Amino acid sequence: MKEVGVDISKQKPKLLKMEMIEKADKIITMGCAAEEVCPAIFLEKTEDWALEDPEGKPIGKVRAIRDEIKRRVEKLIEEGY
Repeated sequence: MKEVGVDISKQKPKLLKMEMIEKADKIITMGCAAEEVCPAIFLEKTEDWALEDPEGKPIGKVRAIRDEIKRRVEKLIEEGY
């Protein structure tokens, strides 16, 4: 992410809380399609992008995943989210 000017070094995963769900227009999960383990799939405003986990992948694959996320976020913005 530093390559594209985004510092995420201080960011940590957060548990999804009901307050966050209530405030959200849309909830995006990334590879949470396993219905038996992902509680977010039961929420009406959830969309799973079914992206590969970049952990342990070669840098080229990580960049491709990052760029796909960027493309999809830009599309959400165009749609007014």
